[in-house]
Amino acid sequence: MRKFIALLAISLSLPSSASTFDSREDDLNVEYESEDLHCLAMNVYHEARSENLAGKYAVADVVLNRVRDDRYPSTVCSVVYQAEHKPSWKDPKVLVPKRNRCQFSWYCDGRTDEATEVDAWEEAVYVSYRMLHVGKFRGITEGSTHYHTTFVNPYWAPSLQQVGTIGSHIFYRQD
Repeated sequence: MRKFIALLAISLSLPSSASTFDSREDDLNVEYESEDLHCLAMNVYHEARSENLAGKYAVADVVLNRVRDDRYPSTVCSVVYQAEHKPSWKDPKVLVPKRNRCQFSWYCDGRTDEATEVDAWEEAVYVSYRMLHVGKFRGITEGSTHYHTTFVNPYWAPSLQQVGTIGSHIFYRQD
């Protein structure tokens, strides 16, 4: 696993044009940049690091489902970092996400986004690579574009079709 992570780290340090990943043919032949791998890994890390492996793949699957849905941005990074922004109080020229106005809560919770748990980060990178490059477990959420943890009840949940539960997340899709 550590050798694999080292190889990914090398590829992530290359210019994006030199590090393009192709997804599986049945996944619309989408090309992924190394930046997409990093963004997806950040989301898997922050949203599902305490989940089992299926839960991690499911969170990644939702992001990729959104990338392919015309109602959402068309790149992995723009889906992960989709939010309402405001000027920073430290520097008004810098935009920061508004609290509770992000697609994924970790991005706008006010805490550092740095991945501090090495093993969890390595697994998030591995899962993300497998989803983007190999298509491993692609479709595990049956087209879901939304999820939430079992201990919250978001206002939008009744308006969507519930697909199922994986780990501590409930998954939904739009009709």
